[in-house]
Amino acid sequence: MQSAGSAKPDLGEFAPAKVNLCLHVMGRRADGYHLLDSLVVFADVGDRVSAMADPGLSLHLTGPEAAALGPEADNLVLRAARLMGADDLALTLDKQLPVASGIGGGSADAAATLRLLARRTGRPLPDPGAVLRLGADVPVCLAGQPVRMRGVGEDLSPLPPLPPLWLVLVNPRVPVPTPQVFAAMTRRDNPPIPVMPAAALISAAAFAKWLGGHTRNDLVDAARQVSPGLAQVQSALETAPGCLLARMSGSGGTHFGLFASKSAAAVAADQLRAAYPGWWIANGSNA
Repeated sequence: MQSAGSAKPDLGEFAPAKVNLCLHVMGRRADGYHLLDSLVVFADVGDRVSAMADPGLSLHLTGPEAAALGPEADNLVLRAARLMGADDLALTLDKQLPVASGIGGGSADAAATLRLLARRTGRPLPDPGAVLRLGADVPVCLAGQPVRMRGVGEDLSPLPPLPPLWLVLVNPRVPVPTPQVFAAMTRRDNPPIPVMPAAALISAAAFAKWLGGHTRNDLVDAARQVSPGLAQVQSALETAPGCLLARMSGSGGTHFGLFASKSAAAVAADQLRAAYPGWWIANGSNA
């Protein structure tokens, strides 16, 4: 709660949607964590975390997707704030991304909180091990740039400059719990991502063609066992006009479509909204 005379709120930190362009599952460690190989980009749609001075440490949830979140006390934003040693702050999470949707919403929120509080306080970011303990996707979301993510999420290497990509993100608002998806997998020893040739980077079309021909999301079959309706999302996106590639992101249920222009993505998004008014649909770029 803002008290009388409190300072104005910080302008906040953007928490962009994480998009796994591909996700290869290469094994599982003895502790149960899966070994991954993924190409990750970030869309210019997402949540926002802001803060203002106020006694104690609190979190206020707002935005169209806030109602789907669990108890505020369990939110990753507060966990990240405590990791930074924060106190006397009222945090606000403006929730625009659907919950448990395979685009790193909670992890992106935690990473944004870490960046925000580091900027406000001048304190260093926590060590990588502590960041990873917040969640496997928090390190990549903290990086916030196109990367190849390996290991359990801790091994990050920058990607070469990618061509401009426009994305349409679609979530059918069907719960797809990540633990259930991994439990439904029948094979966990898949091959890694092959070397990306320079020719794949000359255009959005060339990049999408290489992605579609040489990479995968190894969780698709398992996710469709958990939620068979995801096949409809895939079909709706891949048949949208101008779609170069449609694929599930992460463990689902959000799917992305790649487009060669802003206008093509906007037209496809508008058509999908008209056809599926109950779905969450957003369009943007990888900028």
